[in-house]
Amino acid sequence: MKVTVQPSSITGTITAAAGKSSMQRACAAALLAKGTSQIYNPGISNDDLAALDVIQKLGAKITALTDDYIEITSTGVNPFSNEVSCGESGLGIRMFTPITALSDKSLTITGKGSLTTRPMHFFDEILPLLGVQVSSNNGRLPLQIQGPLKPAEIEVDGSLSSQFLTGLLMAYGAGVEEDVAIKVKDLKSKPYIDLTLQVMKDFGVDVSHNNYESFHFKKENTGYKPTNYTVEGDWSGAAFLLVAGAVAGNILVKGLDAFSTQADKAILQALMDCGCVLSVREKEIEVGPAPLKPFHFNATDCPDLFPPLVALAAFCDGISVIEGVSRLQHKESDRGITLQEEFRTLGITIELQEDLMIIKGGTGVNGATVHSHHDHRIAMACAVAALKAHGPVVIEEASAINKSYPNFYKHLQKLGATVEVQEANEITVTTVDVTD
Repeated sequence: MKVTVQPSSITGTITAAAGKSSMQRACAAALLAKGTSQIYNPGISNDDLAALDVIQKLGAKITALTDDYIEITSTGVNPFSNEVSCGESGLGIRMFTPITALSDKSLTITGKGSLTTRPMHFFDEILPLLGVQVSSNNGRLPLQIQGPLKPAEIEVDGSLSSQFLTGLLMAYGAGVEEDVAIKVKDLKSKPYIDLTLQVMKDFGVDVSHNNYESFHFKKENTGYKPTNYTVEGDWSGAAFLLVAGAVAGNILVKGLDAFSTQADKAILQALMDCGCVLSVREKEIEVGPAPLKPFHFNATDCPDLFPPLVALAAFCDGISVIEGVSRLQHKESDRGITLQEEFRTLGITIELQEDLMIIKGGTGVNGATVHSHHDHRIAMACAVAALKAHGPVVIEEASAINKSYPNFYKHLQKLGATVEVQEANEITVTTVDVTD
């Protein structure tokens, strides 16, 4: 797919997409809860659909499916397939591998796309300590595992990704024979662990922790229970909409919980720091343009904010600095390098200095042809920057957004942006009346 975004002003109201971080965790908890659970406001991204496919292969049944909710019935982890694919979901592979290992069946865990190049050494090192036989392709997919996983006192390195810890926490939550703890050193992205713990609590599993350095499971507090769970709006995807409002027009984004544990809620701090018009209410955010000041932001615990923050910094009058570049290497692309390359094409200079990204904004964004590198967040960042470019911006491999936010271009259109979608040799030019 090729998408062309014309310079546009936007206005109107939009509802944030369902949060895939919340949706995927809820799918895992519903699998582990013996009985029937309902998930309301379900997500439709590729990662969400991959999670639903995984839990069905691991024994869950979808007993009702509508636009408003999904009903999932499970007896626990009882795989009927010898192979499980997590698609291109980094959270999926890291969360579902320990959960899959609760079975005593020999299983193969696979993925596709960029997921096949991401490091999985963590499982080679940790799973054998929990009684699981595991082999990998030199620390890459596919993984061959033979459980069952037996919770035990271990120490893990949390510096590469909190998603590995999420998988262990959720697997331990299925039940421990005696009180046990997981010790963690150098944990990154703590807000994502807060989200994991909240979903577990919503499904009846209560885990305590000591300043994120150790997580404690008591036998009587484990064992998931069926529940009705509502997926909250996605701050990760909404960050792009909020930045779009800050640079291209007044908009209202509904469906966002101002008290959410999602890490990417931190976009609000950057928006406040840059001086845009911003009004935060419990379930909606209003944002609009103003002369934008450069900002300094630490994204170590919310690395997915780098792309929207770069789009924002491009329109700030001066040099903005974002910390945490080391967290970007093992994403769908090496995002530090990719952002530098694609925004250079748009006329914005980005320097990478150790763990810092330095963006020289206010120089104007050029119309140009850019490439998503098959990375959903790169495609969205370029689309947002295009709204106030000096000419049209063409995004190649623009369908990458399907991984997390399939309706992103449609939502820009609904807000009044002119977006041309070219797929299978057909071009559709759409502008939408925002009063629809």
